[in-house]
Amino acid sequence: MAARDGDGWVECACGNKHWGINGAAGILILRGNEILLQHRAPWVHNGDTWGIPGGARDSHESTIEGAFREAIEETGIDTQLLTPLHTFTDDHGTWKYDTVIARAEEGLVAREVNDESHEVRWVAIEKVAELPLHPSFAKSWPELQGLLKTL
Repeated sequence: MAARDGDGWVECACGNKHWGINGAAGILILRGNEILLQHRAPWVHNGDTWGIPGGARDSHESTIEGAFREAIEETGIDTQLLTPLHTFTDDHGTWKYDTVIARAEEGLVAREVNDESHEVRWVAIEKVAELPLHPSFAKSWPELQGLLKTL
């Protein structure tokens, strides 16, 4: 396995601090009319909020590789049961967060596998905005939701 070299804080062009020296990637998993969300533990950055599995990309990883690795680390999923459909980029100039949208096959099982998560849950798309969302995910959610309708 190649070295993990992506962890660390960076300040983007807009003046915000973000996790991921090489940017970050996450995965929005679609199953029917539901998506998989992760309830982040209180101790993590923007804790006690809901978002998608994701985190810092390593320098040698593609967007999909980084998103899939993070999903495995945080939810234990079998990524062979995923079909990537689209990538959405939240570009901050010197830093970006790529969201891989993927369709799940029947049988995909997700669970909390480390202390970064309180819970992982399938949430109906129309109910997502009712949860206390991670601020960056909340900002991107309207556009992501629109993309889901086209896929």
